[in-house]
Amino acid sequence: MNSYENSLEFAQKQDQNDPLGKFREQFLIPTDKNGNPHIYLCGNSLGLQPKKTREYLNIELEDWQKYGVEGHTDARYPWMPYHEFLTEKMAKIVGAKPSEVVMMNTLSVNLHLMMVSFYQPTDRKYKIIIESDAFPSDKYAVESQLKFHNYDPKDGLILWKPREGEELCRFEDLEEIMESQGEQVALLLIGTTNYYTGQSFDIKKITELGHKYNCMVGFDLAHGAGNIQPNLHKNGPDFAVWCSYKYLNSGPGSVGGCFVHERHANNKELKRFTGWWGHNKSTRFNMRHEFDAIEGAEGWQLSNPPILSMAAIRASLDVYDEAGFENVIAKSKKLTGYLEYLLKDINDSRIQLITPENPEERGCQISIKLHGATKELFDDLTANGVISDWREPNVIRVAPAPLYNSFEDVFKFVQILKKLLQ
Repeated sequence: MNSYENSLEFAQKQDQNDPLGKFREQFLIPTDKNGNPHIYLCGNSLGLQPKKTREYLNIELEDWQKYGVEGHTDARYPWMPYHEFLTEKMAKIVGAKPSEVVMMNTLSVNLHLMMVSFYQPTDRKYKIIIESDAFPSDKYAVESQLKFHNYDPKDGLILWKPREGEELCRFEDLEEIMESQGEQVALLLIGTTNYYTGQSFDIKKITELGHKYNCMVGFDLAHGAGNIQPNLHKNGPDFAVWCSYKYLNSGPGSVGGCFVHERHANNKELKRFTGWWGHNKSTRFNMRHEFDAIEGAEGWQLSNPPILSMAAIRASLDVYDEAGFENVIAKSKKLTGYLEYLLKDINDSRIQLITPENPEERGCQISIKLHGATKELFDDLTANGVISDWREPNVIRVAPAPLYNSFEDVFKFVQILKKLLQ
């Protein structure tokens, strides 16, 4: 249990003793018109730019200028195998074997590709379960998959909901759904960390529950990758997908990632949509071969990698690798714990923290429900130099990202919020 104090001196002392404090200097923090840095607490929406990113992009621009098409083989980081430069470091962050991970496409594209392989409905077993307040794109994706297979989403989509008057989903309610409908469920697809509440779900328990009923189990790690350690290989879901522009700081709309557990990754008989970049590397450029899937997650690739986007991912992963992801997680728990402590210490009945108190059931995001507040309060926070996130009807999401946020950031934010509430 951390013992915190509600003072600037305490926050500054924590920053002085923070082994990851030096990494703040490796990021470009937005400033106001006077050059003062904003209190940036929005890494759950878009992570900040590592200073390395410009350098890494410039390398590729220079090599493109110098080599043209020959850059595929002759660039300092040859473009043909470029995605492979990301694999090992990305695998550490999601707790997977390198053969189970590939960076490709964007999140929703990868989600559809995974459902081609892992949603194989039958007349008897065709339903999909998601959490009721999943991010809209996940809901749209599964509804469209149901329709594609000629099922009505009103029948085929099951929502795992919080109980009346509660904000968080309970595992025992998911167990009840499976007890009553599990024989009809083909796929459990859960967002590991809910975008709205910040609740992180137990990947191992959900996976074991789904497999008990012979369901495929997948996870959307959009708000999990770089935020929690999902231990994907050990916990055993069939697949997972994620984006890289939130906690992984790779720039707006950057390339996503995909995990396929090794028990499936070498199964060439598994149905999939295919493209030439998933074909056997040794014969890929002999255009007249039948498709021969690469073993591992790479076999789900469609197209050659977008180098400029991947250069930005490489820059970010190098920062993570230098910091050590276990150290990032440790600081995250302390930093978020301090934010929670300070918010509770305001002692204002209008404030309700809807994110779980247990550090094992959340990442760095705290979702603050402000009873009686309107978006005007959020606008006032922004005017006071705080970059956070508003979600209707009355929730402000704040996410102190451990690589670049400080204890002083958190302290100052809460002081500004307290003043505005008064």
